[in-house]
Amino acid sequence: MPSTIKPPKSLLRKVGRAIADYRMIREGDRVLLGVSGGKDSLSLLQILHHLASYAPIHFELGVITVDPEVEGFDPEPLKAYYQQLGVTWFYRQQSIMEDAKKSLEGDSFCAFCARMKRGIMYSTCRAEGYNVLALAQHLDDLAESLLLSMFHSGRLKTMKAHYVNDSGDLRIIRPLVYCRESQTGAFARAAGLPIIPDSCPACFAKPTQREHMKALLAREERENPILFPNLLHAMRPLIDQTPE
Repeated sequence: MPSTIKPPKSLLRKVGRAIADYRMIREGDRVLLGVSGGKDSLSLLQILHHLASYAPIHFELGVITVDPEVEGFDPEPLKAYYQQLGVTWFYRQQSIMEDAKKSLEGDSFCAFCARMKRGIMYSTCRAEGYNVLALAQHLDDLAESLLLSMFHSGRLKTMKAHYVNDSGDLRIIRPLVYCRESQTGAFARAAGLPIIPDSCPACFAKPTQREHMKALLAREERENPILFPNLLHAMRPLIDQTPE
């Protein structure tokens, strides 16, 4: 597998437009990308790695993988892949499942794991001098989050495209906000990216509320082909919080 694989123009255009629309990456930024080993984060790695080679602005790209030490998750293949790409990478381990058994109250394991991973990524950014954390959620994720928030919390809320963390020292970006999950999946498979199956085995063990929303949206899209463009249009005020 070649170290640099040019992503399809459809993905490059959408990521480039999102970066420009929300001023995600700026001159001199040091961007740390969270990679779980799934199709979305590996696709985003290839896209940002490609953009870093020719974009008119200069930025540095690093990668972090957090190993939650959950049975069935084996990130070993990623280490050789990062070395092949020539990117700076960080590997962090923490027994998140054991931590959850001790302190999880009134929350799902998925939410607890995501919060713990985010904390590890924040601390790595600070320790290693990165000012931007890139995450690989896509348009499908944003739509599912919107429905979950409306159905279960009675709020109009979804993930932001670009925002500053509560401490005010890091910017968080989601360059895939205009991309569909089907696009990242097709690219990852065609490019032979080293996808780690079931990168979160605890989440795959049983259907989640998010999986229910995914199935609901899939059913609706079969009847309405422009469902996701309409949802993106409706969500724009919710995802736009571009920092100065």
